[in-house]
Amino acid sequence: MSRSNENQGFLCENCEERVLPLNNGSYRNHCPFCLYSLHVDNKPGDRKSLCQGLMKPIGVKTSSKKGMQIVHQCIICGESKVNKIAVDDLQSDNLDEVIKLM
Repeated sequence: MSRSNENQGFLCENCEERVLPLNNGSYRNHCPFCLYSLHVDNKPGDRKSLCQGLMKPIGVKTSSKKGMQIVHQCIICGESKVNKIAVDDLQSDNLDEVIKLM
């Protein structure tokens, strides 16, 4: 699958907002409005998870290599994953929502 095919917009399954693809070379993997994600990967980008549950944002952590990351926990299976905070000129992550997680 090409990178442009993987970096698609979507309708958030939690808040139903229309989410645009990132235009900075990264992939959009969570909603910039409510910060929810979907449990679609076993390994980053593989789209092989059978769970498909909503992943609730539960915290923020800092990585020396990746910067600030949102910690997500699946509301179905409980698995936790982290995603980089998305900064984009069209639709950056809602910093008010990020601050609530700190």
